[in-house]
Amino acid sequence: MLEAIDLVKSYGGRTVVDHVSLNVCPGEVVGLLGPNGAGKTTTFYIIIGLIKPDTGKVIFDSEDIGHLPMYERARRGITYLPQEPSIFRKLTVEENILAILETLPLSGSERKARLKSLLKELNVAHLAKNKAYSLSGGERRRVEITRALVMSPSFILLDEPFAGIDPLVVIDIQNVIRQLKQKGIGVIITDHNVRETLHVCDRAYILNEGRILKSGSPEEIAMSRKARRLYLGENFCLQKTGMDGIGIEFASEKHETILVEED
Repeated sequence: MLEAIDLVKSYGGRTVVDHVSLNVCPGEVVGLLGPNGAGKTTTFYIIIGLIKPDTGKVIFDSEDIGHLPMYERARRGITYLPQEPSIFRKLTVEENILAILETLPLSGSERKARLKSLLKELNVAHLAKNKAYSLSGGERRRVEITRALVMSPSFILLDEPFAGIDPLVVIDIQNVIRQLKQKGIGVIITDHNVRETLHVCDRAYILNEGRILKSGSPEEIAMSRKARRLYLGENFCLQKTGMDGIGIEFASEKHETILVEED
């Protein structure tokens, strides 16, 4: 399990992360949502070791890793994918993946076999010879996740995975996230696209002004009066979308009365 316990971080007298606690288990997808300035990114940075909290702990497999730098946490199995492109633009897709594989103690044949397996697993084999700068936003995201899997991570933190991509590509990335879940990898997502994120999450946390406003299942989040008033909007509702699981949509005059939870 990866846990953040009672995190606090202040800048210039302003508390941006205010006693935040959260956790994610292997094979679980957890959302970290909230308005701009809510403290999501700072919380992410504390978990991966980019920022040190004023107080609080980050626990990985029952070990306090708060003293470890970012690269050591990555070696332990905590991977972070930023919103900004993180692949080498002038290298091909397979060269990008090989660049990471070459850091591992593998023979040439083992490296080639692992490359082939990863390309196939994330459905990017047809892009192997393409230069990274020629990839679409969705293809780039797939390649970045493929590279992350080289190190066999236990947990992946995804920053804005649905930003700047077309609706059909959103579905594709959601399916990739489900693949990670099936592999037993824990995933934390922060994204401004609430509907797309809740659609793929097992649980979510809503942050507001540095504090956790609400946590729970997507249904519990959507029914929270407090979350609706301060973040989601009063007309926000959940409905079933058949075999694809749950979907999120905005209520209209055609909807019947929506039951919400008293926080």
